Amino acid sequence: MARRRQAGTMGTSVLLCLFVILLTRCSPAGCAGGSDSASHSTASTTEKPILLNSIADAEAFISGTEVAVIGFFQDPQSPEAEQFRLAAAQIPEVPFGLSSSAAVLSHLGASANTVALFRRVDNDRRDLDMNNREVDAKKLTRFVRMNELRLVTEYNPVTSIGVMQSSLQFNLLLITDKMSPNHPERMRKFQATAELYKGKILFILLDSNLKSNERVLSYFQLKKSQLPALAIFHTPDDEHDVLTVDEISIEHVQDFCNRFLQRMQKKEDKSEEKPLNEEL
Repeated sequence: MARRRQAGTMGTSVLLCLFVILLTRCSPAGCAGGSDSASHSTASTTEKPILLNSIADAEAFISGTEVAVIGFFQDPQSPEAEQFRLAAAQIPEVPFGLSSSAAVLSHLGASANTVALFRRVDNDRRDLDMNNREVDAKKLTRFVRMNELRLVTEYNPVTSIGVMQSSLQFNLLLITDKMSPNHPERMRKFQATAELYKGKILFILLDSNLKSNERVLSYFQLKKSQLPALAIFHTPDDEHDVLTVDEISIEHVQDFCNRFLQRMQKKEDKSEEKPLNEEL
């Protein structure tokens, strides 16, 4: 049964609370060496980066995956391009492409010596200027790890940056124990539902098995015996709901999301009607 919490009753925003919790656990800079994104594509055996010589190649490359990284270099043998290749080798599960085509750069609105990360989940793009001599393979790897939001992203000190900066105003947390034998099936259903809300709701996995995440359970007034649970919130005003379920199903998640979205739409409609009534 869903438990509704009124916005502002806990004194701080959900995202701010989660971010503070992560800071006490590990700084983003110190945890940039790895990624716990909940859904990674299988590591490709193709030599990286892939050369993108035409606009069609670049568009197909971007649309074919959840997260795509393209390096735009006039000289593919430049020191900056070499650092790009080194970073690509360190992140085998993320597709890297390289283009020196003026037509591709112009079509995508990119500058030379720039690395762009494209992500499907919120149809967003993040750019990194490689003209800065301080940007090396390590910093480029951190840039990708921080911004590689996926249809389902595991919340950790690295991905927290991308989550906080996402343009999506609705976030859905699946709070569950990753060590549970039911976890793979839960994730399969959660991932399938995330496809239905692509571009509208950011789906986030939070592992209750980690001691550092116990404060998140406390924030949502949950006990481990009540898990798995779903928590959805609207980032601008912290309006949120919590739903404890026996097991995750696509129907449960859909119904929970739809009811919350409908409620927020009604709230928005009322706020727009109020000024009109006052004028009358």
